[in-house]
Amino acid sequence: MPPDTPSPQPSPEDRRQFYRITVPLPICLQTENDETEGTLIERSVNISGGGIGVTLNEAFEVNEILSCTLLLPDQVLFKAYLEVLRVDVIAYPVNTYRLHGRFVRMANQDRELLIRHILKFQREHLNKHYSA
Repeated sequence: MPPDTPSPQPSPEDRRQFYRITVPLPICLQTENDETEGTLIERSVNISGGGIGVTLNEAFEVNEILSCTLLLPDQVLFKAYLEVLRVDVIAYPVNTYRLHGRFVRMANQDRELLIRHILKFQREHLNKHYSA
């Protein structure tokens, strides 16, 4: 399979096989067809090679496809598409939602890049909290 060919969609079981970590990252989520330049806002993002969970002040629709832009360490701008799986309303503060989404139409090389960064986050976390 060529390196820029999108990988098949991970099944729900596969998505849980990816290591997950919660890290602060600048992120911008917009509807797939929104051509405007969005603003990156740092948020606590639960991320894996299969998708993300993030708290937002904007509600999106389930099954909606979003453009997801992340600013990874070393100023690496990462862009992917995200399918909204679930949106939970958070009671306080008002107009707050927890979005759960999975990456779709992602090339294997992009998923590998993301996983490399996630492993780097894990190493940094372990070094910070568990090294002597």
